[in-house]
Amino acid sequence: MSWEVVIGLEVHVQLNTASKLFSGSKLSTGAAPNTQASLVDLGLPGTLPVVNREAVRKAALFGLAINADICRHSIFERKNYFYPDLPKGYQTTQLAEPVVGAGTVEIQLENGEKKIVRIHHAHLEEDAGKSLHEDFHGMTGIDLNRAGTPLIEIVSEPDMANAEEAVAFARKLHAIVTSIGICDGDMSQGNMRFDVNISVRKPGEPLGTRTETKNLNSFRFMEKAIALEVERQIDVLEDGGEIVQETRLYNGDTHTARSMRSKEDANDYRYFPCPDLLPVAITDADIEELKAAMPELPDSRKARFINDYQLSEYDADLLSGSIATAAFFEAAAKAGGDAKLAANWVMGELAAKLNAEEKDIADSPVSAEQLGQLIARLKDGTISSKIAKQVFEACWAGEGNPDDIIEAKGLKQMSDTGELEKIVDDIIANNAAQVDDYRNSDDAKKKKKIGFFVGQAMKATQGKANPQQLNQLLREKLG
Repeated sequence: MSWEVVIGLEVHVQLNTASKLFSGSKLSTGAAPNTQASLVDLGLPGTLPVVNREAVRKAALFGLAINADICRHSIFERKNYFYPDLPKGYQTTQLAEPVVGAGTVEIQLENGEKKIVRIHHAHLEEDAGKSLHEDFHGMTGIDLNRAGTPLIEIVSEPDMANAEEAVAFARKLHAIVTSIGICDGDMSQGNMRFDVNISVRKPGEPLGTRTETKNLNSFRFMEKAIALEVERQIDVLEDGGEIVQETRLYNGDTHTARSMRSKEDANDYRYFPCPDLLPVAITDADIEELKAAMPELPDSRKARFINDYQLSEYDADLLSGSIATAAFFEAAAKAGGDAKLAANWVMGELAAKLNAEEKDIADSPVSAEQLGQLIARLKDGTISSKIAKQVFEACWAGEGNPDDIIEAKGLKQMSDTGELEKIVDDIIANNAAQVDDYRNSDDAKKKKKIGFFVGQAMKATQGKANPQQLNQLLREKLG
């Protein structure tokens, strides 16, 4: 009998506020260790936290984006546990009354199937500091700059059955939080990270014991970590063992995982309401103001791409998922005057180069305007598809704009009928055997055999011949 996999996610999203959740300490990356942690962040005696209004606003905006219930009265609680980078000995978070209640997120899988993943809730909390191991031998360094950084933790129901669904859900959340502008989504900096809860069971049986793999910071690592943990759990159970509830860590460099610690239950943390913080009240007027300010969401952008640019649902889904990719595509389509060509190039050549060099689209050496200029030259027949790839490579290498590269390298497509006709006549005269073979073939074989003559003409013109004109000329001359 096969095994069923059950997956739920806890997603930590760092809010891009100017200051921390309960203090005026600034938020920025790259600062010297322990230079951005105030007395409030350290929880020293005599200090009192004050809730960051903007963090509450951004959390509620997320709730509205997923059609969730917004709690009009939410409270902060203390989650007590010891860890070296937790300066206060507790984390200020939410449990019983979080700011965002139940909601839903729709995902689309590669086969076109759509699925609803339920959100249990999303709560506000402060981040801990960071333990540093690389520069210390036999010791651990503690950087408290991150302590007090505002997060929302998004907790899903266990509605996902495989790695593909989990990654699709994570990507959709990334698209939502970046689209509404509450997080930059930079996973390399830990600004969005995923804890994956996994269990397996036989069909019809109760949920199995789950493990939590923490702090995954890429979609690829998530996919690999899930596959590894599912395989491990099935092997343990089939060998007659038991799954231990624990927290695990995945190493993306070695594709290995290890146990970090036993997994606590909620009562182990001794939650109680924070005596230093008043309840947070969100009014109907606040909600209406947030709704009015809601930016375009990924699903709305996808529908607009289908309607305005006549893209397929598949293409629109790929291009609308990332706000940066969507903006790049729209700018390229506008500059090039052809949305379908722009979509093909963004999802094809551009995506391949970005993936090969592990670059984000924001760091693309080819700008949207440059790609649009390339598309315009393709559309007006100045260059062929083959030459366009050469121009793209030169543009990627920083050799200039497409128009300058085409001019400097003499890459304009040969469209002079008289010149092409002379080249075709020479090829036919010098390849009598192939001409006879072509003329004595049936129509089906002729379609294949004409490729020899096209290749000879392209070689003679260094790939600059206009393919449409060339094919037409060859059929006329050979026919």
